Amino acid sequence: MQIGMIGLGRMGANMVQRLMRGGHDCVVFDRSVSAVDTAGKQGAVTSASARELLAKLQCPRAICLMVPAAAVDLVVDDLLPHLEKDDVIIDGGNSHYQDDVARAARLSARGVQYVDMGTSGGVWGLERGYCLMIGGERATVERLDPVFRTLAPGPADVTRRREQPESAAELGYLHCGPVGAGHFVKMVHNGIEYGLMAAYAEGFNILKRANLGTLEHQVDAETAPLRNREAYRYDFNLADIAEVWRHGSVITSWLLDLTAQALAADPNLSRFGGTVSDSGEGRWTVQAANDLGVPAHVLTAALFERFASRGLDSFQNQILSAMRFGFGGHHEKR
Repeated sequence: MQIGMIGLGRMGANMVQRLMRGGHDCVVFDRSVSAVDTAGKQGAVTSASARELLAKLQCPRAICLMVPAAAVDLVVDDLLPHLEKDDVIIDGGNSHYQDDVARAARLSARGVQYVDMGTSGGVWGLERGYCLMIGGERATVERLDPVFRTLAPGPADVTRRREQPESAAELGYLHCGPVGAGHFVKMVHNGIEYGLMAAYAEGFNILKRANLGTLEHQVDAETAPLRNREAYRYDFNLADIAEVWRHGSVITSWLLDLTAQALAADPNLSRFGGTVSDSGEGRWTVQAANDLGVPAHVLTAALFERFASRGLDSFQNQILSAMRFGFGGHHEKR
């Protein structure tokens, strides 16, 4: 199948390679000339603009956007005057699902289809495949099935006692429902990801600090005493613990695999400062939980921890310090 790809960043470029390996013809465009040149050397048909990309695709055309959520409407605006009936735009980034609904309505007025494709797999997707969560009209999604099947990881161990007939979910992709459904599922997926990552991070931090009883302690009114120093004299090898947990433990996961690799390479993780970004999906998950009246304690705490990692809690901590000084004359420990 022929498909256009706009956006050749960390994921888009690898998706093009995976599609071409699967026998698909890819026409590509990116603002980065070097990224386009690299894709061309790998076998893709290159374009110098989005309009040129459209001209090189056969109608009805399928164009996948792998661009930041904030850029999707800009790209759609650029394409829209040149799109024709039954063309389809696939948004494989992390758009808000409500933006999908509005975008689809705008495109449908011109007879253009829209599919939201929540994509998980990161930089490893080229080899491992991509988990795809898809929203859109069924006929359009079925038309694009060869693309989804190629991008997806393929068969794995099937969950026991699945009562429904064989599903594409067992291959790693799923038509989740109408427009917006794919990105809604991906939004919650990323909210869960925040919680899992935070749980691993907190657990390993406890292990790292379990030698507190061997360290010198100040005796003053500002420091809570360690009640039983003998209970905290462990110097754990965190890389080995991460590794042993990978074998037969109930908390095995790809995230744990990546943690084990990082600790094996550098037990102190000295190349990481600990400032953790969020690209929006965690916030949207918490917003949806609030709208629905559904508790999401863990996911909310994980999101707020990311805010704190960027120093966004500094002023509230100053307020705390000011209050303690005000009522008790407590001076900050430097």
